[in-house]
Amino acid sequence: MTKILTGGVAKVETADAVRKLDRPGIEVTVSSDMDAAMKLRMNQADYYFGTCHTGAGASLGVLVGLMGSAACHTFGRSIPTEEQITALLDDGKKVFGFSMDQVDAVVPLLVSALAARG
Repeated sequence: MTKILTGGVAKVETADAVRKLDRPGIEVTVSSDMDAAMKLRMNQADYYFGTCHTGAGASLGVLVGLMGSAACHTFGRSIPTEEQITALLDDGKKVFGFSMDQVDAVVPLLVSALAARG
């Protein structure tokens, strides 16, 4: 089971977007960024999707501080390819930030890449 936590301005919308995809083996929970960092560090969750207005900073601020920049990546306002996401996952990224107006474009790509990992 892959456990995803969502946080930030559009945390509910992001969780709903994950649920709408209805992928077996993917579980999603709405969280605060502080709680998410603790759960990730204690291996009680696998990934975090954070959102803010620009995707540039506030979406991951607390997580970068507590998890370290090596575990985090922000897409900002860009739409990544599944290949880019796969490369980031291969590099050990667990925390992803993006702008709240990109939820419908970014979430399916992230979930697809995670589901392909099993």
